[in-house]
Amino acid sequence: MILNKFKIKEKVLKNRIFISPMCQYSSKNGNPSKWHYKHLLNLSSSGAAMIILESTAVDKNGRITPSDLCLYNNHHQKTLKKLFSFLKSNSDTKIGIQISHSGRKGSSNIPWERPNMPLPNNKSWQTYAPSPIPRDKHWPIPKMLSISEIKKLIDRFKQTAIRAKRVGFDLLEVHMAHGYLLHQFFSPISNKRNDIYGGNLENRSRVLLEVSKEIRKIWPSNKILGARITGTDHLKDGSNIQDAIFLAKKLKEIGFDYISVSSGGILPKTNMKQREAYRSTISKKIKDKSKIITTTSGLITKHETAIDLIKRKKLDFITIARTIIKNPSWIYKLSHKINKKKLIPKQYQKIFN
Repeated sequence: MILNKFKIKEKVLKNRIFISPMCQYSSKNGNPSKWHYKHLLNLSSSGAAMIILESTAVDKNGRITPSDLCLYNNHHQKTLKKLFSFLKSNSDTKIGIQISHSGRKGSSNIPWERPNMPLPNNKSWQTYAPSPIPRDKHWPIPKMLSISEIKKLIDRFKQTAIRAKRVGFDLLEVHMAHGYLLHQFFSPISNKRNDIYGGNLENRSRVLLEVSKEIRKIWPSNKILGARITGTDHLKDGSNIQDAIFLAKKLKEIGFDYISVSSGGILPKTNMKQREAYRSTISKKIKDKSKIITTTSGLITKHETAIDLIKRKKLDFITIARTIIKNPSWIYKLSHKINKKKLIPKQYQKIFN
């Protein structure tokens, strides 16, 4: 069942395995580099039905690091179109993109150079957030977004979605999790506003839903539209599963096709406990209550786990990333295990016999 064809909207997918976005911090002025060509071509040979490109900034101060992928000007659009065409000419894998704004989590060092550290003053830029609360003790205080700046932010998400449509992506995912700006509005940990964008759950969801409505207006109806949302902050007084269910239901009403449930990230340290498929219980509860197509990521490493999640309808499809990096033939081995050998390229079939 996990390797049977799967349909979302008018997109027929060859199986129920997606490669989730993985930030590479390897862009040049926001444009894909040679590394992206190599990295994504390798992933497109894995047998997955869909690859979702890494978190891509909707404006310059929405970057996480100076080396983030971006899509807010014509040159970004042109270079991403070139990359998209290259991948399409070499594989039948569908290609999507995730768009985001880092908020107070931006102006950061590349993680493998100095993890959880802001850039020095001579290299940094102004960061923004719903409230002037820093990410951590040693981080700068972000500027609180005004109502007019929020309206501009919503338009930046819309304009980036328009550019993604021009590139031709098969899927668009709006990033509302991992402690980035939309999540910062959603979480009571980071949102202490007393206007229409803060306070109760409806107000804290307002920016997320306004962004979603604008994108739904322009994103093609025959292509896939989804959101990465937060199932729980894993913190006392943070957002919880009931909040996520509310958001998921609203996204479905707007016309989103799926949600990808994540968790944690609003602070560098939370009470999250990681184990095999550790978000699947949260995801199942949100899926059952919201009735929207649902996936999750988070240490889905074993074939048996992936098969069980789909068989028992805990998820509609799975999203994996590190598993494929560590074991590029993971899907082919799964194909052999459940006797779906036709999914293995004929040139490789003898290897798996």
